[in-house]
Amino acid sequence: MRKFVLFYLLLFAAAYSFAQTKNFIDQPYLETNARADTLVTPDRIYLNITITEKDSKGRNSVEEQENKMARSFRNLGIDLDKQLVIDDLSSSFKKYFLRQKDVLKSKRYVLLVYTGKQAAQALVALEELDIANTYLQKTEYSKMDALELDLKSKAVIKAKKKAVALTTPLGQKVGIAIHISDTSTPYYPRYNERAELKTMAMDAMGEPEPLDLDFEKIKVETAVDVKFILE
Repeated sequence: MRKFVLFYLLLFAAAYSFAQTKNFIDQPYLETNARADTLVTPDRIYLNITITEKDSKGRNSVEEQENKMARSFRNLGIDLDKQLVIDDLSSSFKKYFLRQKDVLKSKRYVLLVYTGKQAAQALVALEELDIANTYLQKTEYSKMDALELDLKSKAVIKAKKKAVALTTPLGQKVGIAIHISDTSTPYYPRYNERAELKTMAMDAMGEPEPLDLDFEKIKVETAVDVKFILE
């Protein structure tokens, strides 16, 4: 008896689901799609910096170079606690012709700056300290989530306008939306494969001055598909 009841319940559920699908298909509707995009300037710029112990008789240790770098960054108004982190610490052994072993240390950091000007100033400071192993790691836009939501809203509004434009000549009206699909591709931070950066330009007197770096703008795009009932 229970199996018999269960069979009819499953049959009823399947019939109800089919009826719902059929009702949806039978309704007159219009499907439109729309995109919304914009360009934004990155406001989170990550520089990868490597300090290596100088392989010379009067060697400058990693710690000495690190302290000099920290002073230079503070003079630029950089908050070391929030903007500078250690990314990697390593040592390597190098054999000399006298078969002596010496430990050469290196330390890698990631510096976060918020403008192209601040990035240029940091690069000039590193150049003056003879720390040349620096490259652009990635760029981001800090308000990306809010921007994407705003663009999705604009895309839906645009889809509605397209639907109205298509139906007005036919004397029909656009009703409620019965299906909305977000077909946007998620945004991911832009990583740079060791992109080299020029650190200095020369002024008329031959003195180094910061370049006004102009980072490539980030294109953000959203897309939606919307089905509207036709009245």
